[in-house]
Amino acid sequence: MENKKKVAVITGASSGIGLAAAKALLARGYTVYNLSRSRCPENGVVSLRCDVCSEADIAGAFAKVAEKSGGIDLLICNAGYGISGAVEFTDNADAERLFEVNFFGVYKCIKSALPLLRTCENGKKAGRIIVTSSAAAVFAIPFQAFYSASKAALNSLAFALSNELSLFKIQVCAAMLGDVRTGFTDAREKTFAGDELYDGMISRSVSSMEKDERGGMSADAVGRKICRIAEKRRMPVRCTVGGKYKLFVFLSRLLPQRLQNKIIGKMYM
Repeated sequence: MENKKKVAVITGASSGIGLAAAKALLARGYTVYNLSRSRCPENGVVSLRCDVCSEADIAGAFAKVAEKSGGIDLLICNAGYGISGAVEFTDNADAERLFEVNFFGVYKCIKSALPLLRTCENGKKAGRIIVTSSAAAVFAIPFQAFYSASKAALNSLAFALSNELSLFKIQVCAAMLGDVRTGFTDAREKTFAGDELYDGMISRSVSSMEKDERGGMSADAVGRKICRIAEKRRMPVRCTVGGKYKLFVFLSRLLPQRLQNKIIGKMYM
């Protein structure tokens, strides 16, 4: 047991960024578990069927991880999806479902994982948590209000947890990603209700956003970056992934909020 491999658990590692991170971690010698409703196609990844909205599924999955591997060195909360449309015309159920997956799913997984993160490597070293956030947490995108808000909530959760868990030396990082080329774009649940009333701004905004995503970073590059963050001696509580987005986040500390919001409006409407 002294030389056992490090253990990583990733939610949503069946595709996209989660799959890319799983590949990168396997290459670094980790034992990797995928918690998802779908199997991970990468050989060597252990898939445990899990709906991150189901507390029973989550508890069962982490019980299996504990049985097979003991503790956890790294938890990457990556499962999530997007919706778009005007706030005025978004169904309550759609907004609530988004938060159930993107925010409460993360919270529930972290809650179940914490006893295992405290005992990783036989208690010799505390584990680490990375939550997949977005630059949209800082720059709320019009007609993506609920997705942006869910990621802002994750940033706040990461900041609070970083202090709460400092006693146990568990480090927490919100990785704020810029545009990434994945199936996330095509999977987005879109509504164009009210587009005529909004003078076509909804369709223009979504089209502009999706064009940026399709021209964004590769999932593999982002997966490797997430692994590098995880292996830092001291993880940042918040880290921006993507060169131009690092600049945007830096400028957000300097520019008046009214001007920031005006720039975002010009970019996406």
